[in-house]
Amino acid sequence: MTPHPLTWLYVPGDRPSVVAKALAAGADVVVVDLEDAVAPDRKEYARAATAELLSEPRPDVHVRVNALDTPWAADDLRTLAPLPGLSGLRLPKVTSAKEVTAVAEQTGGLPLYALLETALGVERAFAIASAHPAVHGIALGEADLRADLGVREDAGLDWSRSRVVVAARAAGLAPPAQSVHPDIRDLDALAVSCAHGRALGFLGRAAIHPRQLPVIESAFLPTGREIEEAETIVKAAVAEEGAQALADGRFVDAAVVAAARRTLSLVRRT
Repeated sequence: MTPHPLTWLYVPGDRPSVVAKALAAGADVVVVDLEDAVAPDRKEYARAATAELLSEPRPDVHVRVNALDTPWAADDLRTLAPLPGLSGLRLPKVTSAKEVTAVAEQTGGLPLYALLETALGVERAFAIASAHPAVHGIALGEADLRADLGVREDAGLDWSRSRVVVAARAAGLAPPAQSVHPDIRDLDALAVSCAHGRALGFLGRAAIHPRQLPVIESAFLPTGREIEEAETIVKAAVAEEGAQALADGRFVDAAVVAAARRTLSLVRRT
């Protein structure tokens, strides 16, 4: 997987031709969805098609399995977890650390990403994030969370967003990716939403259409000015052989240097 994935493209598992297109769309991670995007009478077909896809090694393909309390989840895990083409599992509607631990014990250390989509899941964000070494990330499922909370305005989700960002950091995980932006036509609104998410501490975003990918990547990549400032800070720290250095008249401590290094780590080299 790329060191810092910025784009996570969801694609329905029961549409192999669409999955094939998604694999060539340029997303950092393709997420084959067996849950919300697949009707109940198509679950078994979607699982079988996904198993065929993952029967050989592939870079950066995840699967969102069905919720753990559904009749399909056990077969999803048993069938897909051993396959060589699977890089990670996304677990929807997680509400407890116990659920994640149980999956981790079944799947032999496969990277797990817990999706928090209810008030209870958000309240237990840190416990879930730190439940097991196999947990590589947490994120919100905002459509379900919005319904659970009865939130009408987007700002009503900001506390939950910050809660997940803090929990991920406290657990030593990468910053979470933002939830999907459902309007695939309004790319300007997507860009504004991404800028807001970045300000809250998110890194990258899930997408539901390839046309959203360039907007998301542009929003989360550092700007030229940010790169220049980060390079100045790191060079000053190195020159002083420590974190306490002066860069352009500003005092730079270890935390500032670490942030600058994180910024430079996001630069996409060609």
